[in-house]
Amino acid sequence: MVKMRKRIILPVLMFIGIGCCGAQVRVSKTATPPTKSYPMQGPFTDVELRRFIALDPIDSHTHVYQSTPIFTAFLQRLNLHVLDILITRVPDRKDLDIERQQAWDFVRASNGHSSLCSTFNPFLYSQQGFSQAAIAEIDDDFAKGAVAVKIWRNLGELVKDPNGNYILPDNPVFEPIYKDIAAHNKTLIAHVADPDTMWQAPNPAADDYSSQTENSKWYFYNKPHPPSKAAILRARDHLLEENPNLRVVGAHLGSMEADFNQLSQHLDRYPNFAIDVAGRMAYFETRPRAEMIAFISKYQDRLIYGTDNEFDAGRNAKDTAQDWEDTYANDWRYFATRDIISYRDKKVQGLDLPPSIVRKIYHDNAVKWFPGILVSAQ
Repeated sequence: MVKMRKRIILPVLMFIGIGCCGAQVRVSKTATPPTKSYPMQGPFTDVELRRFIALDPIDSHTHVYQSTPIFTAFLQRLNLHVLDILITRVPDRKDLDIERQQAWDFVRASNGHSSLCSTFNPFLYSQQGFSQAAIAEIDDDFAKGAVAVKIWRNLGELVKDPNGNYILPDNPVFEPIYKDIAAHNKTLIAHVADPDTMWQAPNPAADDYSSQTENSKWYFYNKPHPPSKAAILRARDHLLEENPNLRVVGAHLGSMEADFNQLSQHLDRYPNFAIDVAGRMAYFETRPRAEMIAFISKYQDRLIYGTDNEFDAGRNAKDTAQDWEDTYANDWRYFATRDIISYRDKKVQGLDLPPSIVRKIYHDNAVKWFPGILVSAQ
């Protein structure tokens, strides 16, 4: 979970014109000033909240391992449904068992505002009966209402064989698991590579610089013989090709956040592939506005809203709810309004996308790519 820095919204009295970048989009021919010239920051205003609630919003990428009445009330106030995703951080099986129980406790206490995305422990790949045991755990989660399974960046970046070779997402040992997910009409979420900067020299100007300096085990620039990001993504693409009946959602812009041409080519090539925007909003906000309007308009059926928001055990529920709402409000302003925001020192005008596209990003696409996501858990 590599996350971008929070944005601070600042006032500005300028207008960035809308252009067209090769797609049929709604474009204003006259320069109209932003609807507001004062700072739009922090939580939703009452008017904004009503518009957000009307979307029946779904956050398809969260990590929640605590349940409290305060947080449940927050989800109810925003009319928000979240997909709670399990990940395997360490080889110890017990850690995943604890995380799974915490997540299910939250899902069941959420009054229908959450669904679960399961996972398996890839560190155990060499054990006899690994695939069967992983499938049994996943199928048990499916029986309880889970709608997806996630593979994480530990495949390709952390899990190794006895000879020190990295285990990639398309390793044959995982193929029975992928077949089982497809057979249950569930979805695979794939976060299989970090941003490009994790393979590059330190760069304080990079959006992900904090990840370079704070997450040494995921930083490959100074490590001997690391797998290339391209090799990891080729393994992910091989998985897509070998499993055409499996729906795959590429987390974090499909790990291709810095190259929208590459991302477009993949969406065109693989009809079973969609992407979420979790933790990668900065890559939209730092690119030309017209280009992003065109990209989103063209792939409006393949983009799913998510945040990578976290609520770990022991964290303060009130503070967490406030942080989450700030994120939701800022992201929504970017997609749905013409308000001026600022990412670092760059002034950014909201895209003011048509309501039909905003609805797809926040609701319809999640329902399509995660069947059963709005069904209460058992």
